[in-house]
Amino acid sequence: MSLALQMRDYRLTTAEILYHLPDHPAVLQSFVWQNLDLAPRFPELHKFLDFWTRNIEGRLHSVRVGAAEVITPGRWSAPHVLTLQ
Repeated sequence: MSLALQMRDYRLTTAEILYHLPDHPAVLQSFVWQNLDLAPRFPELHKFLDFWTRNIEGRLHSVRVGAAEVITPGRWSAPHVLTLQ
């Protein structure tokens, strides 16, 4: 993890992405994404979700996001909720 990014307020961000299986749309699959990102706007996560909607067949159902500062003692901040359009 880049210390330079952490010094610019990037946080370790984890997103649980639920999506519909393309061949079985009634079935949901879970995917976990993790990267350094800026809360609460999450530009890196939004780039990934934009890529997903353009290039991956599984339609997004929901995204749960949590972010934690890495260079401080371990603690978890309140989850953020993204609204999918």
